[in-house]
Amino acid sequence: MEWLLNALETTSLAQYLRTSRWGYAAVNATHILGIALLIGAILPLNLRIFGLWPRVPLSTLAIVLVPVAAFGLALASIAGAILFSIRAQEYAALGVLWVKLTLIGLGTIAALALHSSHGMKLEEASRAKLLAHAMVSTTCWIGALLCGRLIAFAGD
Repeated sequence: MEWLLNALETTSLAQYLRTSRWGYAAVNATHILGIALLIGAILPLNLRIFGLWPRVPLSTLAIVLVPVAAFGLALASIAGAILFSIRAQEYAALGVLWVKLTLIGLGTIAALALHSSHGMKLEEASRAKLLAHAMVSTTCWIGALLCGRLIAFAGD
């Protein structure tokens, strides 16, 4: 595992980003934009499931917010992997990173399972299934967000 982490850190992209203020800032901003799109789409959808805005059809929100969340997840994941490569060995030693990745995995699996069973609009899902999913989803994504922020304060 150590050789893989070392290989990541010695890529030309990782070496460039360690020395380029603007390159690093661009990747970091991309990561933050992805997170904002992800959480900014998932939270209103989950709040609607919890009962806010009952006059707004869930399917109307889902048709817009689900693709935004998926794009945000893809963007945050790609930029996050690039940021990880800059200090791979240091980050890999942080327990909070592994908790974050676990929460991201669980949140992603939960969303894929729900949408593969009930479609993007979620029209066929029972209220109980939607509520259970919204609780899991909110916990996973807010938890991953908090763990990601804690990475800056973990370690040394």
